[in-house]
Amino acid sequence: MESLNVESDDQSRIEAPVVYDENEFRAELTSLIPHLRAFSRSLCGNAALADDIAQDALLKAWNAREKYQPGTNLKAWTFTILRNQFYSIKRRSWRATALEPGVAEETIVSVANPDDSVRLNELRKALDKLSDDQREAIVLVGASGLSYDEAAEICGCATGTIKSRVSRARASLESIMEDGDFDNSNDGVGALDAMDAILKEADTLANK
Repeated sequence: MESLNVESDDQSRIEAPVVYDENEFRAELTSLIPHLRAFSRSLCGNAALADDIAQDALLKAWNAREKYQPGTNLKAWTFTILRNQFYSIKRRSWRATALEPGVAEETIVSVANPDDSVRLNELRKALDKLSDDQREAIVLVGASGLSYDEAAEICGCATGTIKSRVSRARASLESIMEDGDFDNSNDGVGALDAMDAILKEADTLANK
């Protein structure tokens, strides 16, 4: 009988859930605000609407905090909430529009380096030429640092589909940037540097 009690105690310890820490959740969720705003802006292009969607997603994430499983990827979890919120609005009454000036800058710079002040007008125009699916995939994988599997889970598709979208987006962006079909400005170097960072990140994941 004693051995059974020991076994039961061991099983209880193994099955014990991870302790939920609300303060830790709050801190981590707060740190994701720039990433959520950037992802939201890459989806809809309208800065004001994107910020509203990001704010709603944050509120939904906070209200659903007890459903979050500690130890899993909080960024992927909140990105999924945000994406669902965006497409819910889009299905009801809204059509995607072109990226506004400044959206691409925040999409890349706020994720990679908040102190980087480079302007990315060419990158905005290049991203705007991609399909919605390709733009979403390259931002999730190349700019937000998510894995292919995490991006696929967020988008509700197969990992292979995300890889294909990233590959096509990569080829399209390289072609667009190499053609240099933009107005002359001083933003070109910054745009190319940022684009190079995105594509290198996609390459790194592809080779894993």
